Amino acid sequence: MGYFSLVLGIIIAVIVLAAAIRLQQSRPSKSIGVAAGVIALVALIIGALLSSVRYVGAGEVGIIKRNALGPRLEGGAIIATTGQMGVQADVLPPGWHLGYWPVVYDLENVPLTRVADNEVGIIETRDGLPLDEGQLFAHEYARDTFQQMLQADYFLTTGQGRKGPQASVLTPGSYRLNTELYTVRMVPQTNVPAANVAVLKANFGTPASIRVSAGEGDEPVFLAGDGERGVRAVPLLPGRYPINTEAYEVVEVSTRDTIVQYVASEQIVRGQQRGSVPAGQAMGEDAITVRTSDGFTFPVDVRVEYRINPEDAPLLVATLGDDDDNLLNKLTSAVRAIFRNNAEGVKALDYVQQRSQQEVQSTRMLAQEMASVGVTITAVRIGNVGDQESLGALLETQTDREIALQEQITFQEQQRAAEQQKELSRTQQEAEEERRLATASYQVQIAEQEQRRRIIEAEAEAQAIQIEAQAQAEAYQMIAEQIGASNAALVELLRIVGERGINITPRVMVVGNGQSQPGSGETTALIGTMLDSMVSREEPESPARTATPRRSTQPASQPESPTSGN
Repeated sequence: MGYFSLVLGIIIAVIVLAAAIRLQQSRPSKSIGVAAGVIALVALIIGALLSSVRYVGAGEVGIIKRNALGPRLEGGAIIATTGQMGVQADVLPPGWHLGYWPVVYDLENVPLTRVADNEVGIIETRDGLPLDEGQLFAHEYARDTFQQMLQADYFLTTGQGRKGPQASVLTPGSYRLNTELYTVRMVPQTNVPAANVAVLKANFGTPASIRVSAGEGDEPVFLAGDGERGVRAVPLLPGRYPINTEAYEVVEVSTRDTIVQYVASEQIVRGQQRGSVPAGQAMGEDAITVRTSDGFTFPVDVRVEYRINPEDAPLLVATLGDDDDNLLNKLTSAVRAIFRNNAEGVKALDYVQQRSQQEVQSTRMLAQEMASVGVTITAVRIGNVGDQESLGALLETQTDREIALQEQITFQEQQRAAEQQKELSRTQQEAEEERRLATASYQVQIAEQEQRRRIIEAEAEAQAIQIEAQAQAEAYQMIAEQIGASNAALVELLRIVGERGINITPRVMVVGNGQSQPGSGETTALIGTMLDSMVSREEPESPARTATPRRSTQPASQPESPTSGN
């Protein structure tokens, strides 16, 4: 509204006063003049009040400039904090504001300062105290006063803000800044990729004070803490960070395992930037040449595996900087010196045969050397040792000697094996003899036991027979006393015949008509008896024997007769 409201109020006041003068000329009246004066005054007051009303939109900031009715700025200041003429430190928030009259004040509405999600705002101020001596950037704002430092009045008074580049940055968001004091430039956020860390080199602050161990004879190394200038002791792990890339120099350090090969073959192309060599790929250098105590000079293929732990990355940057060549030169120098020094104390053949010992010793010494610059050696591997030109004749001689030695050892082993075989045969024979002796001894014992058993059984059987005979004799005697001796014998005989199934009936009967020649009956009976015996041996005998004849034999030419011809 500004000037328009003031001009409108003046115009209304003039019109009212002009109308009152005309009425006074036609109808002179004191009351008309007074009324016209009051109306004109009210119009002027309303116009003046309306002209001081200013409006600031929701997404805007009101920047005030005082043109009159105030003291001048002093000391080269350009922002007023106590009502001086010039740009005022305070800004107007969104809404209607009264009291900012034209001519005295000018108001400029500017948009809010917005920082995108993937950006940071680098701040530079146009007013404030001078930077500290030797500083290029103002110190970072404390976390509890960060928002207050973004208010111009606080920044220029209580906050004692410094004029020039600020180390603090604006993180993503919207800010109501006095753009006459703060100028903001947007830059991308710092992104630390995986398998890397970021080491910050601060370009402001007090000197670094964190002392870390260095190699023997080297200058001490200092790392910087918060608010200190130099290489910060704490690196940034993978992620995105709002870093002022002008106040800090960001150095990316790869934490991947890296392999450097020192080989006699064609070199592998070296990465141009730390972290540019993929995991598993090696950087190549010339082979290491050593000289042993017996005067042999030969190349040695060496592979060095190392990595940089995140916590050691600041020490690496502080000692070797951000150039990969410095690290590679340091490593190469240490590897060559260690391998040459180790070779001076051994002979060529011992060096070839003691490869594993050389690896262990070199790994330990190289790890100690490189630890002073923040590099962790994980392994040192030795490949080919020497070549045909340098060690061919020596190796052939050693091969012949080794073959002869192995043949001698083989002969000795064969001789030892023959002696052992002989000793084994003798031992086996002795064992066999002992086994036979033990068997014979056991057999003797068994025979003795068997003899004793038979004697005992015979004695027992004799005693049993004697007892049985005595019992039978006593029984016969008792029977004989009762029925007589002859009757007792007959009874016993019949008992035996019954128990044993003795056949008392003739088994062969011979018949004839009496006309046979003398002796023919007896012959026939004898032949029948023999046939009966033969048949009895071939056929099983029935359990019960009968008293009836089993077979009869008679001459074929004679008819059967019921009477015997004997």
